[in-house]
Amino acid sequence: MWPGNIVQQLRSKLPEGYLAEPRVRLGAEFEIDIGAMEYEPGPFEPSSDSGGAGLATMAYPVAKPDLTVATELPEQYEYEVRIYDVTEERTLVAAIEFVSPANKDRPEHRNNFVAKCAALLRAGIAVTIVDLVTVRRFNLLQELVHFIGLPKLSDRLPAEPIYAASLRWIRVRKRASLQLWTKPVAVGAALPTLPLWLSETLAVPVDFEASYEAACYDLRIT
Repeated sequence: MWPGNIVQQLRSKLPEGYLAEPRVRLGAEFEIDIGAMEYEPGPFEPSSDSGGAGLATMAYPVAKPDLTVATELPEQYEYEVRIYDVTEERTLVAAIEFVSPANKDRPEHRNNFVAKCAALLRAGIAVTIVDLVTVRRFNLLQELVHFIGLPKLSDRLPAEPIYAASLRWIRVRKRASLQLWTKPVAVGAALPTLPLWLSETLAVPVDFEASYEAACYDLRIT
């Protein structure tokens, strides 16, 4: 519910040309589907009622793999809001990432979350991280700055495992800079308001306390 309430809040704040969408994925299953596409066979592909007739293709002889390992693909738990600039062919400009207990329960899950945030930042996408998980005390923001090669920032970031932070990687005077807005969070205290950056000079506020309270009200959580 929380990503959905964030989207409702942003509806009246985003300028014309921007769109926010919720995205929730639990393991291998999507709980909130942000879009669907209907597949139609191309001109050289057999349709379902053609009896399999179509353009014949030559098989490519592939050698046996050099290595085969029995494993499972890592499951990614995602609770996020994505903001798009629809005037620029639906370009992703910002993402709000909510940390779940599953994002912190094992090293590979923590690495997946950190790598995802780093990839977004390097693509010029502003990232906001909200971590209210108290049952596991790993600090993914600290791990993120280490991952991108800035371990000296650790002393200037919240040391507690629960916090909210907005980050963006921009160029200032021909030099790349990582900018951070960080707020520690305490159990029982109001959640902060942070900037959501849509472009280098344009930001809107996200009131996490108001959206969280709205989600709790909708779910009848006191």
